[in-house]
Amino acid sequence: MNLTDIPIGIGTWFLGEDRRKRDSEITAIRRGLDLGLRVIDTAEMYGSGASEELVGEAIAGRRDDVFLVSKVLPSNASASGVRRALEASLYRLNTDHLDLYLYHWRGHHRLEETVEALQAAVDDGLIGAWGVSNFDPADMDDLADLGVTPATNQILYNLLRRGPEYDLLPLMRERGVDLMAYSPLEQGRLFQGQPGKLLSEIAAEAGTTPAALALAWAVREPGSIAIPRTSSPERMEENASALQVTLTPEILRDLDEVFTPPSGPRPLEVL
Repeated sequence: MNLTDIPIGIGTWFLGEDRRKRDSEITAIRRGLDLGLRVIDTAEMYGSGASEELVGEAIAGRRDDVFLVSKVLPSNASASGVRRALEASLYRLNTDHLDLYLYHWRGHHRLEETVEALQAAVDDGLIGAWGVSNFDPADMDDLADLGVTPATNQILYNLLRRGPEYDLLPLMRERGVDLMAYSPLEQGRLFQGQPGKLLSEIAAEAGTTPAALALAWAVREPGSIAIPRTSSPERMEENASALQVTLTPEILRDLDEVFTPPSGPRPLEVL
């Protein structure tokens, strides 16, 4: 199973933090798996491990159905810290390996030291591959200077955050680095105001929902996956329906008129 085989995944940011929502969150994740969504993305940072524990419970007995992703915090990204953090994540997730492990964002530890620790985890069979998150073009060049290529770069990318299209995404495609789009629905803000109204009109004409259209747009290029988060089984079904959306040239043109592509470089945005 490869990361982008099924280009809609399951995000878990903020999940696991409210015990009252635990049952519905687990049900939503399992519904996503039932619908064929295979990638589950989490991180040690999310709820200080609570999200990983939730995911571990949700996938119990179904580990082979999942492409499992987690992340190491910059503060833990030293040679020994990566291994300690990874082992703690594996324990919370109740698994003996991750399919992909990401450096959450760049911190003060030497990049070479972090990369060596990540590669050592691959060599020892604890992770299938390693990648990065929130890396801008300069950071990607620093990786290239080390002679390494991450499997993916997880970045903020959606119709309202199109800056990476100018320089970062072309660079990633050139180097064979997959895109993981986090917050592909801008945590619901995508549907607000006049842009949200126009998005709804375009979606209605396309015979789909605004969320499904926005997700289909985010993964329109090969080598891309979006990881929307939801605690609702019904919303999970809507997310999965994005896999059936066809983007015609007319739809893409209409979206470009509402959500303007970048005309120059922009700093990489984060949430």
